[in-house]
Amino acid sequence: MERLIKVLDEVLAQGGYEDCEDFIEEGLLDSMEMMELVEALEDEFGIEISGRDIVPENFTNMETIAELVRKYDGDL
Repeated sequence: MERLIKVLDEVLAQGGYEDCEDFIEEGLLDSMEMMELVEALEDEFGIEISGRDIVPENFTNMETIAELVRKYDGDL
């Protein structure tokens, strides 16, 4: 989980995501930042996230993002 937090700290530099229930709804993550986050996750974890998984539901909060990463790489 430390690696995921590192990535989120880089992409969501404004912070405040730790207790956020919905990154998108609360304005912490827009479509451009989502793509930046996908790229950062791919780089950090050595994975390739399928386009069909790049949907808002997979980027709602830290837990949904963690589930997405686990789908491609169990070593979170």
